[in-house]
Parts: sequence; structure tokens; C-alpha cells
Amino acid sequence: MNTIALRPPDVVMRLDRMGASHPTRLSFLRAMMRQAEREAWKVAPAAWELDNDGFGHAVIRVDMPMRTYSLVAFSTPLADAMRTDRVIAEAWDTSYVLYDGVPDAAEIARLAANVPLQEAGRFSERDLILSRANKSVRLFAHVVERLAEGRQPDAVQIENVGYLMRTTAVYGNGKFGIADRDRISQRPEFAGPFRAEMLTVWLIRSFTIALAEHMARRRAPGRAAMLDPELRRQLGVGNSTGLGMAPFLVRHPFLLHRWMLARETALARVRSLAAADRGSIDGFLAALAAMQDNIRRWKTEDTAQGAALLRLAADCDQISGKAGSILAGEAQPWEALYRFAEQNLSLEGQEAMVALMLEPHGALVDELADTMACDEAAVYRIDGAMSCGALRGLIETHYGWALAYDFGSAEADARFWYVSEEKLEPRLGERHSEPGAEREQPLAVARDICRLAAVLEAEPSESPVANLLLGQPQWRHVVRRVQLAAGNPYTEIRGNLIDATMRPIDLLRSKLAFFGASRFDPRSDRWLRISLFAGAPFPEDIVARKPARAIS
Repeated sequence: MNTIALRPPDVVMRLDRMGASHPTRLSFLRAMMRQAEREAWKVAPAAWELDNDGFGHAVIRVDMPMRTYSLVAFSTPLADAMRTDRVIAEAWDTSYVLYDGVPDAAEIARLAANVPLQEAGRFSERDLILSRANKSVRLFAHVVERLAEGRQPDAVQIENVGYLMRTTAVYGNGKFGIADRDRISQRPEFAGPFRAEMLTVWLIRSFTIALAEHMARRRAPGRAAMLDPELRRQLGVGNSTGLGMAPFLVRHPFLLHRWMLARETALARVRSLAAADRGSIDGFLAALAAMQDNIRRWKTEDTAQGAALLRLAADCDQISGKAGSILAGEAQPWEALYRFAEQNLSLEGQEAMVALMLEPHGALVDELADTMACDEAAVYRIDGAMSCGALRGLIETHYGWALAYDFGSAEADARFWYVSEEKLEPRLGERHSEPGAEREQPLAVARDICRLAAVLEAEPSESPVANLLLGQPQWRHVVRRVQLAAGNPYTEIRGNLIDATMRPIDLLRSKLAFFGASRFDPRSDRWLRISLFAGAPFPEDIVARKPARAIS
């Protein structure tokens, strides 16, 4: 069997390709749900103290083999004028905490006083994840009204919106005083990236639908309907994501490498297979049909994304017409199918093909989901004994793409990243027309590499890097990146992140696809809306449940 090499970083790490990413079976929410099924997590309501208008609190308990966790949800009145998706909001329809254990009455009282305040609250190490969400007001009201009448909501409205609630933040890792990541990183259930966050959103999805059904029952006792299972499954959790998330992939280069390496390793394994059996072909075709259905449901107001969707639909038609004959008649059929995509499909179609090819090969690739976490501190040490000549050689070998930019041009040096004092969030400024460039964040990797390369030209080749950094410590972060990239090819995004034409949403989509997000809807080049868990099973669909008291 010919082993296929991993796609090189000059292909994989380009911003335009990253901005065409699709979720795969290695995405964090998929890995979390497989773990729930494998370990038979038991999910059931432990408390449901909501009034006729749906205000109050609820606790959803999750029993795992080694520990128990709880989603504690608070639903509170909110004036329409205060409902906003902006991160600087001060009130929300609902707020949540993922709690370590099962809270007693005293803990519920503490949480009730703090969780609805979010950033302004006070938290403990028992509080693992903090989140909040607002209703999609028209759809939520429509669903409650129809169910109270004993009817189902309009399927078109469900499809057009796709969620009853949208989160405005899901915080972890010590934010605002909640538990540090170190507290849970060694627990098997949360060892993978963002597993606790994905569990929180999964449970929020269940809570929001249960909340709508509760309000319908209270409005029309004995007459209200339950939401149809097919309509129910179409509903995910919405999210609006902007520039605050974009710098993450730059600030965590080794973590980015691990994510990319896992996906590319999985793809190479599938491409290297000598044959395609009937089961894998059927699985591929079923995944293709599901993707085509998702494309039909994927709504966007963005002109560029709308055009990309039309191309993707046409790409899927091409795949449908060719896949059967390629997989049945070619040597190394999966490699032949990938080459077909590479030669004939758009970037959206090519990256969709990656997701489709992984889908029927869980036994071959799923274990790679457990390799996507890392200890970043262990690899971020600078080798001060390395010579300046050797460091120059690493730049020439691994950063030719960066050296090709001309940062003397206004277009290449058009923007700067900074943190807004008002919102405490990353923002992107226009260098030549806006103030604040003196507060620039160190995210212009390509420019900094070019500047370090120029500095090294003046250093003796045999001089150790430590001598350079003693006199010029401002280069420490750049030296660290160069040394890290030498053995980790997917650490760097092959693009100029301060270029006038750079689209931040390419960074957002790449990261969100690893989460498992779908139906990307750009609202500008700086923020987009997504859906999480749309079409996915609910906890009760895939795990064994304890007998639970009815929710009334």
C-alpha cells in the first residue's frame, strides 16, 4: 500500500482554505458526543423550578463514570431594549454555569445571586463554565404559541432561524474567577479541547427546548403539544462570534498545530486505503446526502458566502455523479476521490470532501480526537544556546512565505490589532487613518518574522540567541515561534494578518469548524453567526438515562 503524505502547510494553512473549513467527525462536539455514548453518561433533570412564564432555575444532572456535573440554568425577565448579542451587555434572557458536582440549596442561592450577573458575579472553583444566551424572540414566541394550541410550529420558520436561543459567550479557563483549566484538564471526560464548553452548549440546547415546552404546558394544561422530534432535532444553539475569537489561533500556535495535525493525519490515513468496502461507500454517500440537506437549510445574507454555497451545492452534485464509479473502480480509491476534488472543486468543495471522506472511517481516525490537546508550556521554552546563524536558517526554511511580503507598502501594513479599553476585546484598527497603533498587539507574525530576519543579519552567525535576547528582549516572542515551527509544521497561518485584504472571518471559521459549528453566516468580514448541534442527537437519544421525574 502506498502511504499518502500529509498535505503540506503551504496548502493547509492558507487563510482562504482555512476560511472554507467544514466540521468533521474529529470536531470537539462530535468527540464529546461519542464519549457520552461510549461511557453511557446519564442525563436527567435534578430540579425544575420555573414559573408559568418560564422564569426561575433548573438543574440538569450528568452522571459520568467517575464524576457528576450539573448545568444550572437561570431564566429571568428581560426588557426588549436590553436584549443584545454584544459582549458588553449586562443582562440576558438566560444564564448558565456548568457546576462540578450537584449543587445543594446553599450553592443554588449563591449561583442565583451571581450567574445572571456573568462578568460582574463572583465565582468559585466549583464553577467550571459560564455562559449566557438570549431568545430568538419571534421564533421562541411562535413555538410556545403553536405548542400551546396543540399544533406544531411552522417548519419553514424553524429552518430559517435554526435555534431558539443564541449564546453570546461561553467562558472557561479561569475567566472571571471560575475554575482554571488545570483543575479539569487531567479528567478523562474533559481531556480533549473544549469538551466542557461543548457539554455546556449541548445541555443548553436541551434546556431551551424544554423551557419552550414547559411554557406551552403552563399556558394550556392538558392541551399543549410536545415538539415534533424531527423539528426538535433541527434546532441547534445559535452564536454570534466576532473579532474577540480571532487572535486565539495566533496566540496558541502549538495547539493549532495539534488540531491541524490530527485532521491531516486522519485524511492521509483514509487517502492511503487500498480499497473501499461497501460499508464505507454507503457511509460516504449517506454523509453526502446529509451535507446536501444541510446546504439546503444553510441560510446566509452574505453575498460572498451565498455564492460559495451555490458553488458548494454544484460541487456536491459533481461528487454525487462521480463518487460511485471512482470508489468502485480505482486503485487507492479514496486518494483518487480526493484528487478529483482537488482538480475539479472549489475550496469549499475540497474541504467538504475532507469531512465527507473522514465520516465513514471512524474506526480508523476517531482515536486522533484524543491527540488534539497539549501542554503548551512544555514546548514554549526558548533555546538560548542556538546560534543566530541556525535561527536564520530556520527562518529561511520555514518562513519563506513571510519573507515574500513587502511591509514597506501601505497595503501590507494596513492594520493593527489592539484591545479595546471599552469592551476589553480584540479589535482591528486601520493603521493609516485611526489612532492607537502604539498599542498594537503582537499578532503581525509575518511582519515580525521579516524584522527579526533583518536584525539577525547584523548578528555574528556563531553568536548564541541568548546574547541577542539579553540586549533586545522584544524579539523573544518571535524567536519562540520560529523555534517551535521547526518541528511543528502547522503552527503558523500562511497569511499576513495586517494586510488590507485580510478577512478575519477566515480565522473565525477555521476555529469554529474544529468546535463543530455549521451554517456559517458572515455578517461582515469581522463577525458571523453559526449554529452548534443543529441536526445532532440530544443526550437522551444517545445515552442511557435514569428514570427521571416529569418536568411540569
